[in-house]
Amino acid sequence: MPQLNPNPWFFIMLLSWMALTLLIQPKLLSFTPTNFPSNKTLMTAKTLPWIWPWT
Repeated sequence: MPQLNPNPWFFIMLLSWMALTLLIQPKLLSFTPTNFPSNKTLMTAKTLPWIWPWT
C-alpha cells in the first residue's frame, strides 16, 4: 500500500510548513489593519416579557 510510505509526503509537508512559517506568515503579519477596534460600550436592549393570553 503506497499511501503508508511517508517518504515523499513527509518532506512535502515539512517544506510547506516551513514556507508558511518563515515566508508567508511574516508578510501577512506586517500588514496594518484599516479598521482598528473601537472602545464603544455595548448597549443592551431592554426586553419586556411576552404575556401569553392563554396562561
